[in-house]
Amino acid sequence: MSVKKTKTSSRKAAGKIPKKTAKERLEEFWALFAKDDDVLVVINADPDALACALAIKRLLRYRVKSVTITYPNEIRRLSNVAMVERLKIPAERLHTLKNKEFSKKVLVDSQPLHLPTFENIHFDAVIDHHPLTTGWQAPYVDIRPEYGAASSILIEYLRAAEMKPSVALATALFYAIKVDTNNFEVKASLADVISFSYLFGLANQNLVRKIELSELRPSELNYFRTALTVMKISNNRLYAHVGRVRNPDILVIIADFFNQVNQVSWVFVSGIHCEKLVVIFRCDGYKKNAGSLAQKIYGQAGSAGGHRQAARAEVPLKNLAKQDQEFDTKTLMRITKRHLEGQ
Repeated sequence: MSVKKTKTSSRKAAGKIPKKTAKERLEEFWALFAKDDDVLVVINADPDALACALAIKRLLRYRVKSVTITYPNEIRRLSNVAMVERLKIPAERLHTLKNKEFSKKVLVDSQPLHLPTFENIHFDAVIDHHPLTTGWQAPYVDIRPEYGAASSILIEYLRAAEMKPSVALATALFYAIKVDTNNFEVKASLADVISFSYLFGLANQNLVRKIELSELRPSELNYFRTALTVMKISNNRLYAHVGRVRNPDILVIIADFFNQVNQVSWVFVSGIHCEKLVVIFRCDGYKKNAGSLAQKIYGQAGSAGGHRQAARAEVPLKNLAKQDQEFDTKTLMRITKRHLEGQ
């Protein structure tokens, strides 16, 4: 018995505090809420965020008065539209709701400083898998950047609560892990693998396939034509500025397409949306870090960040240097090359 006490003391002295179990995290999360709470779950709508929001809605069923899922961004990417429609995900636009009507607010798959629309909202809980940012606080925080998908965190909550997900929820979570780990081709943890395996027999694979196949509108093929025309390859790095786009998600699709090109180690695809420059970064993550590069180049002028293999930056055009505001592929190359030493 004395040996156990000695070990415990030495661990505390060394600052090695035992990790919380899924059950302990769940109990802390549940402790935030009361029966008369109207809860607002805020997301930047994409597959992982939508699935997580559904999971939170399930976790809080019978524990609060109501749960509303909301998002600020317009859902335009066809696969995301198909996910919402086929799985009947109830979600409302943020600008149509009054924050004061909700007693508790949860942010999932994002952090308070990721979008300007989040900055003025006081969140009671933040659950995410992106790298931790600073300058904000919340009573409950569960951030695990080692996870490939936030959905894997929520699955642990559901399992700790002994709640078997419905087919729709399981399908949403399963699809979310596939998307955020790119079918486990990018960073993932053992927890993602365990969650994926758990959901495999619960999700509707036919629905997953139908959602995956909903990707491009015929009109969006023109953006591919433009990207193929203007792209430039230099030192195994591919650059393409597509110009003005109706939906920045097309830039992600194009970047992922170019990332398949042999002997290309970096992909940079940019476009203009709502008077903002949007830049998508892709690489293999080996001795490279797309997230830190995005932050290094654009962090001072706008929002930027991501993971080692994939990142994104959004910068108001007015924040760019005057000579860079008439943006094209050459501008993208010039700005990027300044910061690429050692990458």
